[in-house]
Amino acid sequence: MDRSAVFVDAGYLFAQGGLLIAGKPLKRGEARLDEPAVISFLNALAQRTTGLPLLRIYWYDGTGAGPTPVHLSLGSRDNVKVRLGIVNSSGEQKGVDALIITDMITLSRNRAMVDALLVTGDEDLRVGVQQAQEFGVRVHLVGIEDAKTNQPRLLRQEADTLLEIKKADVQTFLTQVMPMTAAPGLPPPTTPPTTPGSPTLSPLESAAAHFAGTLPKTDVDRVLQHPAGGVPPDLDAQLLRAGGIVVPGGSLTQDQKREARRAFLRACKARP
Repeated sequence: MDRSAVFVDAGYLFAQGGLLIAGKPLKRGEARLDEPAVISFLNALAQRTTGLPLLRIYWYDGTGAGPTPVHLSLGSRDNVKVRLGIVNSSGEQKGVDALIITDMITLSRNRAMVDALLVTGDEDLRVGVQQAQEFGVRVHLVGIEDAKTNQPRLLRQEADTLLEIKKADVQTFLTQVMPMTAAPGLPPPTTPPTTPGSPTLSPLESAAAHFAGTLPKTDVDRVLQHPAGGVPPDLDAQLLRAGGIVVPGGSLTQDQKREARRAFLRACKARP
């Protein structure tokens, strides 16, 4: 079956989307992403552009200290694959371009897609566009309004078609939020101190705990009421996808699955 795939450079989406809705560059903490809304929008955009069923959405971002709650939450959602590069001490993303190019070429070579929607403004991705096209894939370059000013001319020339996400569409999934500050006369909020001697969580345990923290109370109640103290199958699938983000290769061994489930259950029991 012919399918399409969406490749999202999150750095570009946040930078240009934030500039569009706020009129100035926003820090990550000043922009809130509505995950179901952006997934729905990108899915609809792919369907409208190609008329094909969606293979999946690939979400690429950088991190300086492991996956964030947003990364873990996105990675647990259906038909979304999160790929993480690094952010160095200068705030620059490293390795994200290589991840996008590798995935585009691999999926094209394996005939897993015939159309690709690429959300980016990075000229270094031209090589990925070119090589995907050599396998017969049509590449649709997606920009944030005004794309002519924030996407390189050579990248735009390389694409088969050009699409632009308008301000009204960006506002459906990205909103500006004000950073939390202390009230006048009060000290700024602080992070609660850790308990001396408390165990350090592994990346997998941290991912499981973060995922537990994103669940609504109704889902936490389902976990706590599940027979034999297990994890409901739908949440288990999301948990394992979230855990796959933090392990090399993206696949958990049986021991790692057990580790993730134990940490997840502990975190659910600790929820207020």
